[in-house]
Amino acid sequence: MKNRLSRLAAVAAFGLLPLATLALPAAAAEAPTAAAARLGQELAQAGVERFTAADYKPGVVRHIVLFRYKDTVTPVQRSEITRRFLAMQKACLRQGKPYIVSIEEGFQHSGEGADQNLEQGFVVTFRSQGDRNYYVGQPVISDPAHYEPVHQAFKEFVGPLLAPRGVLVFDYTVDQSAR
Repeated sequence: MKNRLSRLAAVAAFGLLPLATLALPAAAAEAPTAAAARLGQELAQAGVERFTAADYKPGVVRHIVLFRYKDTVTPVQRSEITRRFLAMQKACLRQGKPYIVSIEEGFQHSGEGADQNLEQGFVVTFRSQGDRNYYVGQPVISDPAHYEPVHQAFKEFVGPLLAPRGVLVFDYTVDQSAR
């Protein structure tokens, strides 16, 4: 409990406490995808401690997050979203050490017409699926002792600023790279 309270104090220090209650985008409220169902089965088989362990399924894991904002979101709010998201690289800690390898951010500017009106993207890199699982937390992990409170606070902050179906998340483990 004491460790949990000190983690919440760290969340407050980084300005990441929620400003509003979580308003889940419509996409998050739908039935789970096949990938989400597989992940749930994997969690049930491995158990939450193993599933969120730093050494669970090591490899380069990319967590891609794309946002579409409500029309009412201001440039100042967008800057704050970016600041808070990028701050998670240092604020998210496991055993007192950062575990996010990197976070990259940028705004959409492709002319291909396939952007689904998504506006801003973030790519978060982890050293393992266990680190990613710990970071993602809800709705995959329900026990707060096994997920990142800083990320949960960020989701609660950004949720009300997103348009309906305003988030797309795509995760993968790097299998191959062009050289």
